[in-house]
Parts: sequence; structure tokens; C-alpha cells
Amino acid sequence: MKYLCFGYYDKGKFDGLTDAERNTMFDTCFEYDDHLRANGHWAGGEALQGPETALTLSWKNGKVATTDGPYTETKEHLGGILILEARDMNHAVQLMSQHPALTYGNSFEIRPAGDMSEIIKASEVRRRQNVARNERQAT
Repeated sequence: MKYLCFGYYDKGKFDGLTDAERNTMFDTCFEYDDHLRANGHWAGGEALQGPETALTLSWKNGKVATTDGPYTETKEHLGGILILEARDMNHAVQLMSQHPALTYGNSFEIRPAGDMSEIIKASEVRRRQNVARNERQAT
């Protein structure tokens, strides 16, 4: 089963690291990511640019509205996402509890991926039916 692991970091703490400390942190974290890959637990992941680059979309007054930056102000910033293959939540917790980023004050939020396959299939059926209905009405 896939689990999405959202990695959060304290920007002030991160900015306070020396180059050597930052490099050590990255090296140990990437080494653990390599371990996850080698053991079939890495299903993907990406780092994110800072929250100042974010654009939040929402629906207001019947149309899409955009807001610069993240939706809420927090001390911790979402720094990346890791997609993990694990047997269950306990296994995901076990794997992520060994991630060196935790020793640098970072945290991970772990959520099971939602299986949308049945919902997607049902939507495809409805949409095909609507197209066929519209074609019959047009003739």
C-alpha cells in the first residue's frame, strides 16, 4: 500500500545550519532514501520550493480566486513529499521513524493514499453515458 509522507521543517532552524551541517543532513537523509529504494519502499518523492513560491487556489463568489503563498501561516513549512510502499501504517511508521531528517528537528505526516480507482471508473461510465445521451439528443 502507498503512504504519502509530508516532510516539514523549521525554516529558522534550517537557515541556522552551517553549510557543513546542512550537507551532512542532506547526505544522511539521501542515504536513507537510497536504502528505501534498495528495499522496494520508495515509490517517489519530490522536494518543494519555499512557501513564498506557493499559489493557493480557492473558490470564492462563484469563481476561482488565487492567493500568493500558503493558505495558512505556520512555523513549519512543507518541504517535500515522499511516497512510500509499506504493508500497513505500522510498517510506514517503522520505516519513517528511522529517517535521519527527524534527528534534525523535521517531522513527517504520514497518510495512506486514497484508492480512487472505483470512483474514477464510475465517473467514466457516467461521462460516457452523458456523451451518448447528448449525441442522441443532437440527432
